[in-house]
Amino acid sequence: MQSTFSIQFSPLQGYTDAIYRRAHALLFGGVDCYYSPFVRIEHGEIRRKDVRDIDPDNNAGVRLIPQLIASGQDKAERIMEHFAEKGYREADLNLGCPFPMLAKRHNGAGMLPFPEEVEEVLTDLVERFPQIAVSVKLRLGWDDPQECLRLLPLLNRLPLSHIVLHPRLGKQQYKGETDMDAFSAFYEACEKPLFYNGDLMTVADIEEIRIRFPRLSGVVVGRGLLGNPALAVEYFQGHPLEEGDKMERVRKLHEMVFDAYSKQLQGGDAQLLLKMKAFWEYLLPDADRKARKAIHKATKLDTYRTAVASLLRG
Repeated sequence: MQSTFSIQFSPLQGYTDAIYRRAHALLFGGVDCYYSPFVRIEHGEIRRKDVRDIDPDNNAGVRLIPQLIASGQDKAERIMEHFAEKGYREADLNLGCPFPMLAKRHNGAGMLPFPEEVEEVLTDLVERFPQIAVSVKLRLGWDDPQECLRLLPLLNRLPLSHIVLHPRLGKQQYKGETDMDAFSAFYEACEKPLFYNGDLMTVADIEEIRIRFPRLSGVVVGRGLLGNPALAVEYFQGHPLEEGDKMERVRKLHEMVFDAYSKQLQGGDAQLLLKMKAFWEYLLPDADRKARKAIHKATKLDTYRTAVASLLRG
């Protein structure tokens, strides 16, 4: 397979933080880069947890592209200044987040119906921060798939490193069908390196997209990699990991994440247990249902760890 095609790890708030990224990169890898969950300003300041999450010291061994979300030029500039201060030379502007509370304030996909706002923010970022390669992640639009096409002349004109397109509307959130015809129209007219994002759960899903759109630079995968952390490795090597090997890596992944959270979280066993239950929300969806249920129902760490051990034994 040609080496120019890459798989990138899409961010999911609450799941793909620095702790998870470090562990995945060490034990599985196979991805070209990881995007951070979006960094944003709340109550006039960049959120502390976002600052901690993208700190280079917390991302050793990881090629991280920090992602920002902002409703205007001033906020976007402040976040990019922070990225620059931390030494980042890549950054991604989120124009794809569909969450209504953010979108109604012209964040994420909520900015797509307002091309003049997109132009103001994006043009300012690439002009003020020439040392940072800027990419854009977007949807087809908020409620009209033509919105992304109306932005395309701007995107083609600006010196963007690449574009990631998820072929749903913002108002769909993560429901309903992807619009592959609309993606195809964007693909045909896009002059930048383009990545596909959306509903890629298996090696076959990735290969189907690659065959249909042979000029793609790659794909950006989120839930598929959370469900099968070996997905990228298995795609590029052309066959699945041996089951025993995969489960041993998952066991080590769990232990690394568990140990790191036990040191970081200050809320005692209850907070750690809640965080670790979320770790299993996507992971190994086809694993033993009884063991998964036991993990979900656990009220003490000892019970939780026993349930995890049972699941990993198969």
